[in-house]
Amino acid sequence: MCGIVGYVGPQPALEVVVDGLKRLEYRGYDSAGVAVLADGRMDTEKRAGKLANLKAALAETPRSADGIGIGHTRWATHGAPTDVNAHPHVDNDNRVAVIHNGIIENFASLRLELEERGCKFTSETDTEVAAHLLGEELKRQGEDLAAAMRAVCRRLEGAFTLVAMYAGDPDLVVAARRNSPLVVGRGDGENFLASDVAAFIAHTRDAVELGQDQVVELRRDSVAVTDYDGNPAPVREYHVDWDASAAEKGGYDYFMLKEIVEQPQAVADTLLGRVGVDGTLTLDEMRLAPSELRDIEKIVIIACGTSYHAGLIAKYAIEHWCRIPCEVEVASEFRYRDPILNRQTMVIAISQSGESMDTLMAVRYAREQRARVLAICNVNGSTIPRESDGVLYTHAGPEVGVAATKTFLTQLVACYLVGLYLAQMRNLKFGDEINAVIEQLANMPQQVEKVLGTVAPVRELARSLADSETVLFLGRHVGYPVALEGALKLKELAYMHAEAFAAGELKHGPIALIEDGLPVVVVVPSREGRGVLHDKIVSNIQEIRARGARTIVIAEEGDETVRPFADELIGIPAVPTLLQPVVATVPLQVFACELALAKGNDVDQPRNLAKSVTVE
Repeated sequence: MCGIVGYVGPQPALEVVVDGLKRLEYRGYDSAGVAVLADGRMDTEKRAGKLANLKAALAETPRSADGIGIGHTRWATHGAPTDVNAHPHVDNDNRVAVIHNGIIENFASLRLELEERGCKFTSETDTEVAAHLLGEELKRQGEDLAAAMRAVCRRLEGAFTLVAMYAGDPDLVVAARRNSPLVVGRGDGENFLASDVAAFIAHTRDAVELGQDQVVELRRDSVAVTDYDGNPAPVREYHVDWDASAAEKGGYDYFMLKEIVEQPQAVADTLLGRVGVDGTLTLDEMRLAPSELRDIEKIVIIACGTSYHAGLIAKYAIEHWCRIPCEVEVASEFRYRDPILNRQTMVIAISQSGESMDTLMAVRYAREQRARVLAICNVNGSTIPRESDGVLYTHAGPEVGVAATKTFLTQLVACYLVGLYLAQMRNLKFGDEINAVIEQLANMPQQVEKVLGTVAPVRELARSLADSETVLFLGRHVGYPVALEGALKLKELAYMHAEAFAAGELKHGPIALIEDGLPVVVVVPSREGRGVLHDKIVSNIQEIRARGARTIVIAEEGDETVRPFADELIGIPAVPTLLQPVVATVPLQVFACELALAKGNDVDQPRNLAKSVTVE
């Protein structure tokens, strides 16, 4: 969603802030703006569209700035993406500038109240309400911006991060958070604020995790954190284990291309250090005792988008290894159907960012029902892991492309590890059995590397389908979620109609869609591991090919039984059945990326999408 940057220090603030916004472009946005202090005067510039528009406007009017500034990339919620609605917003006296991520749910009543007091609004946004409230509170609080922020936050409802600066104090940035991401970067004589550490990683790798309902005062040499009542609040400091080069394109035209290639290393990093010296598995942070894990009678996985597909695959592994009933729920629907949860339920929340609002609210609902919660996440210090009973971090590193690639594969690996961990804690698998699967997982980076070395024909195939209007996907067993992920990638990147079906459902309706030349991608199960399903899906391929479909078949290398029925055959390494999604997904990522590029689309920043969805 929206990207936030704040800076106090000796460097030219405008350069630091704009550079930080550039590093946050991957989050998705439709306008951008900055505010700096120049000789004690508030100076703002904002433009709809890409960051290049803002840069051009800044270049037209060179300005000197003090070492303090804030910047924002906006993803519109209240009000169209226009220059006027872009952030920052200022109060009527132009003393306070505010940027905001999230939604202020009671903004309408607050705006009416302010207008009745003579306040003049220039935008349609909920954010401007906060700017005017801060302007008023400053006068009441003796020009104390932090006290004013605390007073304003006590009046706001919803999910938000607010960052403000005040013309009367050129060495202070104040921010507050509730249900929305915000992190502090500690430097030497300078400090940073951002919605993601990527914004300041070129300057410092030392970060401070802010808790719920906290206000932070940022000065050059100090960081002070309080709750909304002004009481000192505890914080957790941590060190970011990747550097600025990890967020650069590294010679690739697009981040997505780079991130697809980085997948073998990301999978290897996620597996690193998971097996203790005694052969037992360990997670990053587990605050549940083995006895509590043995009491679990049901598992519910909650996630959105690509993470939901990882959850569907996890269901097969967990039920197979742990013999526990496992449900998979779309997080945005979960709490609205009155699900049955209790202390014997474990909820596994999968979120790449750890800030997905739908998933976060589902986690909170689960905890209210006394369920145990385990998080799978890629961002250290994010909200969902902090509010869970345990966490397994995927070590994919920064993923800049909006469409998930390496975070998906590492989520799969994390799900396998969770399944094995639970089997271990419940005494359902012996050490040698777990080690056998771990060895298979340890071989997956090499297998993914092998797939990446053979995708040139996939790229050529994708380019040949650039004029197609529809692509269908079929799969069985763990291949069905892979098919769903393949269809989602085409929707996200190529803006095409794409649907996925469980192959066995063809005869119950979807086969009516088959017509001459229609591309159909089929993910074929292992012949050795799932022989019955393999034979059934080969029959499905024959059925659709007889009706004119162009069959694109993903199957294990050496599986000659499918060759006669495949117009295009994409070979993948033979791996254990439950692990096949790790290798079968990669050609579909390449396929969607190349097809989108053939259409002239921006694969890093697809239209209408954001990397982290921090509003419901």
